[in-house]
Amino acid sequence: MNINKNENSLKNTLYDANKITSKKFKLFNLKFIHRIFDSLNISLLILIFILSFLSFNSQRKWTNIYKNLAKTIANNNNLIDYISKTEEFYINEIESHNTFKKTTPKDLIYLDKQITKNKRSNLNKKIKFIKDGLKDSKYQKGY
Repeated sequence: MNINKNENSLKNTLYDANKITSKKFKLFNLKFIHRIFDSLNISLLILIFILSFLSFNSQRKWTNIYKNLAKTIANNNNLIDYISKTEEFYINEIESHNTFKKTTPKDLIYLDKQITKNKRSNLNKKIKFIKDGLKDSKYQKGY
């Protein structure tokens, strides 16, 4: 029985040794797997940060482009307003040429070279105006 005990004890010690080595191996595997997951997590975090900075940068560029486009649109609208006002002015000028009569020498009024200066006072002018109005019946006498 002693032999059986030795065999059993040898088996137990081998079994225990296998347990210990398997535990160590399992722990090593777990640590290795954790390191892999940690490195993946860290690389994902770094990737997220890099992509977020790139997206912020592209967003800033897009915002600048949009501001420039808005300014260009405003300038174009102003130019369109100025062009339309200029066109309206020229169209009115062209249309006004049709409404004016071309003059002939008969239409001209010639003035004497000597212009007499009126030296009367304002009172004399007003009295003459009233007399002329009475003569032309502008101002009626009586009722």
